[in-house]
Amino acid sequence: MTEHSTGQDTNRDDGATITVSTLTSLSQIAPETWDACACPETADGGRPYDPFTTHRFLKALEDSGSVGARSCWDPHYLMAERDGQVVAVAPLYLKSHSRGEYIFDHNWAHAYERAGGRYYPKLQIAVPFTPATGRRFLTRPGFETEGVSALIQGAVQMAADNELSSLHVTFCTEDEAIAGERIGLMRRVTQQFHWINRGYADFDGFLGSLSSRKRKAIRKERQQANAFGGTIETLTGDAIRSEDWDSFWRFYQDTGARKWGTPYLTRQFFDIAQDTLRDDIALVMCRRDGRDVAGALNFIGRDVLFGRYWGCVEHHPFLHFEACYYRAIDFAIERGLARVEAGAQGEHKLARGYLPAPTHSLHWVGDRGFARAIERYLEAERAAVDEDIEILTAFGPFRKANQEEQQ
Repeated sequence: MTEHSTGQDTNRDDGATITVSTLTSLSQIAPETWDACACPETADGGRPYDPFTTHRFLKALEDSGSVGARSCWDPHYLMAERDGQVVAVAPLYLKSHSRGEYIFDHNWAHAYERAGGRYYPKLQIAVPFTPATGRRFLTRPGFETEGVSALIQGAVQMAADNELSSLHVTFCTEDEAIAGERIGLMRRVTQQFHWINRGYADFDGFLGSLSSRKRKAIRKERQQANAFGGTIETLTGDAIRSEDWDSFWRFYQDTGARKWGTPYLTRQFFDIAQDTLRDDIALVMCRRDGRDVAGALNFIGRDVLFGRYWGCVEHHPFLHFEACYYRAIDFAIERGLARVEAGAQGEHKLARGYLPAPTHSLHWVGDRGFARAIERYLEAERAAVDEDIEILTAFGPFRKANQEEQQ
């Protein structure tokens, strides 16, 4: 793919321009320079809103070989500079498939190729394998408007100059989706299930907000899960041991083989995570008879716990729900986190207190006729998703007064 720089008019009073270029490795930019755009909120010493766009997380994907040529997630990170200062960055990848994205465009690809076009390769602004909402156009404070505009224009120009079919920005924030739509990208709305912390003092406080039948069902599930004959621990930071990743790798391989055929992350990713990401991680481990039998991996944001992976080598009733959903709620209440995002899909989460929430993406397609067809589809899809969220929320497990509050 042709690499280039492109000047973008920022429309500032001083008439300065922002120049957008690409990096093929995060080794080409200092961690503090990237993070000044990705997580400026950490200047107060706190956590990033989410860890997934930090230099350390994206570099772990790169250094472990989880992204790169063989994965078909080929890095072309965007970097926008003004007067020699980096003011905005974005995790951009060249892709030859649509796996690991969780906002699906397979039908678009099939239709595009049936019409005689070549859909792949395409460009993707995303955190690979991570269906978690967060900023995708990462700007220094004070450069939000022109930084986002420059990154979008630079990415679209790159796609057009290289005659690529499309550009996709997945799991961006709602504000970014609105801004991108104003610039000319197509906005898509999908949904996930999130648990919201209403200031509960403990898990029983959460249960008290549910209908009697759902409250009893969850208590029964937790009782059966915790009677599996072992112990369950939630580990973070230095409490996580290197050998825990040996066990979790077995769990992850089992899940990956069943869901995707081949696990997305390499074994080395977890070794790097132990060195550079363990303070960002809450690892739930289930042990029985001296053996690790199941586990769930979560990442900790400033206000959100992000559920990511689950796996097991033994099946026990409701242990999945306990490790993935109920222990996540326990952790969020204990840490005062506002929300748990439980990952992609899964209407079974509804009965466990996780309500539907909209997620957002942006799309650009070079072929204008095909773009118009997609735009009509997205308009109808948004209406259907809005209706689905309303219906599912009404069928949630909360008592009537609490349901009205949730809606």
